[in-house]
Amino acid sequence: MPLYETVFIARNDVSQQQVEAVADGIATLLETDGGAVRKREYWGLRSLAYRIKKNRKGHYMLLGLDAKPETIKEIERQLSLNEDVMRVLTLRVEEIDEAPSVILSRKGDERERGFRGPKPAGRFESGRGGPRRAYDDREEFRARNERDEPRDTDGEAE
Repeated sequence: MPLYETVFIARNDVSQQQVEAVADGIATLLETDGGAVRKREYWGLRSLAYRIKKNRKGHYMLLGLDAKPETIKEIERQLSLNEDVMRVLTLRVEEIDEAPSVILSRKGDERERGFRGPKPAGRFESGRGGPRRAYDDREEFRARNERDEPRDTDGEAE
């Protein structure tokens, strides 16, 4: 039978157990038609590149499937009818890699990096615009003060 990889994104307000239940439903559907789930990875709650159905985050799940093409069409139909699933992508692959996917291995790299030290003071340290300065540090304020200060008859400031 042909091999497929399916990634689906579930809404962020469902729990991980509900996402696992959707994957279990796919597995039972496959087993009744003689297929199997060869790989199953939960990638976690991740930020989306753009809003999908008013959601900014979603639960990602990868499934490596060994199934007939008709069964894959039925799985995609079932997932499109499920209100908790926002997107589905299924690709036919030559082989299913048993090693952890790039997404899971990258998560491990992020944990190993650890603390990188204090952030350097930069242009956006305060949030918007430039760094926050006291009002009297601004050049225009100092220039205005110098102009408005009373002067002697000699022309020097008091």
